[in-house]
Amino acid sequence: MFDRLLKDRANVTLASVPDGAESFALARMLAEAGDDGLALVFIARDATRMSMISEALGFFDSSVEILQLPAWDCLPYDRVSPNAAISARRLLALGQLARGVALGRKTVLLTTLNAALQRMPERSFMADQTFSMAPGNQVDMAAISSWLEMNGFSRTPTVRETGEFAVRGGIVDLFAPGSEEPVRLDFFGDTLESIRSFDAETQRTSKQLRRLDLVPMSEVVLSQDAISRFRRSYLAGFGATSREDVLYQSISDGRRYAGMEHWLPLFHERLETLFDYIGDTPVVLDTSTADAVRERSGQVREYYQARQEARELGTAAGNVPYMPVEPESLYVLEDEWTTAIADRATASLDPFTPPPGSGKVVLDLGGRQGRSFAAERAAGDVNIFDALTTHVRDLQKQGKRTVIACWSEGSRDRLGQILGDHGLGAVQEVDTLSDLEALPAKTTALCVLGIEHGFELADISFIGEQDILGDRLVRKSRRKAKGANVITEATGLAEGDLVVHVEHGIGRFIGLKTIEAVGAPHDCLELQYAGGDKLYLPVENIELLSRYGSEDQEAQLDKLGGGAWQARKAKLKKRILEIADGLIKTAAARALKTAPVVETPEGVYDEFATRFPYEETEDQLTAIDAVFDDLASGRPMDRLIC
Repeated sequence: MFDRLLKDRANVTLASVPDGAESFALARMLAEAGDDGLALVFIARDATRMSMISEALGFFDSSVEILQLPAWDCLPYDRVSPNAAISARRLLALGQLARGVALGRKTVLLTTLNAALQRMPERSFMADQTFSMAPGNQVDMAAISSWLEMNGFSRTPTVRETGEFAVRGGIVDLFAPGSEEPVRLDFFGDTLESIRSFDAETQRTSKQLRRLDLVPMSEVVLSQDAISRFRRSYLAGFGATSREDVLYQSISDGRRYAGMEHWLPLFHERLETLFDYIGDTPVVLDTSTADAVRERSGQVREYYQARQEARELGTAAGNVPYMPVEPESLYVLEDEWTTAIADRATASLDPFTPPPGSGKVVLDLGGRQGRSFAAERAAGDVNIFDALTTHVRDLQKQGKRTVIACWSEGSRDRLGQILGDHGLGAVQEVDTLSDLEALPAKTTALCVLGIEHGFELADISFIGEQDILGDRLVRKSRRKAKGANVITEATGLAEGDLVVHVEHGIGRFIGLKTIEAVGAPHDCLELQYAGGDKLYLPVENIELLSRYGSEDQEAQLDKLGGGAWQARKAKLKKRILEIADGLIKTAAARALKTAPVVETPEGVYDEFATRFPYEETEDQLTAIDAVFDDLASGRPMDRLIC
């Protein structure tokens, strides 16, 4: 069906692809390419669509390699730089594309229209900017620090966010673009001994790494050549500058300036486009791409014109205005886009079938939008789950496999129980399309698949959770920091932090120091106590320390060898025992009391809970389970939930 994509640089319309079926169509294209494999580029309308399609592709074909190239998250000619995390993902993708390691067999490059219309540094530049290292390599720590600073990393006492790095003794911590966790480079002299990833919250090492490839944090690298090129281009384009021109002065001094990426053409000899990076790889365009290109081109020109008008007014008033670069130097606009697309193999997605005589080469997927249960939700006298069960049975009578796509594992479990209570019969959870195809024909499948609307094909029907229950407001779960007061690694401390030693009390962390012990050097934490006394704690005994619970930096330090800390500990232990005695008596008295046992009516409760339009947080689920346990315990509940 998709052979035309591989021959004669064809431009085809892939018709009858309803919302939600885009990932299925991409997986089919890759599957039908045969043993030789295929790489595709999919250009989504926006970042939300790109993210949803990325998640859905894993369901339809878990063997597909996915690479994402996001766009800047700021407006054209803005005064702010792109978000550091987004820039990191973008540069990681560009680095892989430039080195030719990205678009291999069964690979999909997912990007957005705004990213495709944004010009980018040359491939040779991106390939040269990669800094690679492995344990055992001879690496100059000063060279690493210099490279990190020049390429947009920020030096901090403790690394917690993407784009930060810290240097302490023979250790370099950094949070590299595209990494889920920061990494720790451990040196012995100039020899890199190990590369370890660690948790940004707890600072605890998680695993060993065999190799690290670094890419810049920004598409603007403030090398001497780039600074000189910027100065020449800026003066040639905008004329003489004044001392009040902060952008020009900052770049001239080698300092990064907020929003400097919007002058990207001035830092490079030339810029390239996405099409230069991907070569002859076929491109699949999202629905309504032509309209979106027209809208984006108009937006770029509108913002440029507004900056030009403000520039003229500012010059007349004696102010230093914003000097915008020409739109064509930074963006691919409508005419250039149309020419580039016409000269390569493309497939344009269309939810409908073009009329005969449209002149388009059409491949028909044969899909259509799935059923919505909005009418049943609006009718107060109709049970929506009975209507769903009836619809599923009708589809199965037509010989179609049925899949209910849920937003989360929790909602999948709940819907499975509800459908069982409503007599649907065989219901099975699946994780991939292959799992679905292995089921008996009349088994209803439940999967976690983030599609906003269901769709139907010739032999399969997907019913979306939103089609059944209405809009779902899904929130990404956040990982909680556990034991935030516990110190597990020396790099979790900054100079001047107050700490508590289990035996010596409150002291101040001065820094890491190597001392001679038993004829050998030893890394220790230097702690200062009252009267200038110092304690050197070996790093392997760091579990004896915890953070001081107050941010008051003027707290009273304890005296080494003094009795005040031990007296406070003894007094607190006595008070804790008194409190514990009272709590035990209260708990014993409560345990003797009884209360009615309340069992949750599962079917009714599940239907009620399913209509909650959010995905429960971890804390909410814990509180709900605890309340149910209390109700079923036969004892009085004593609980406050905020």
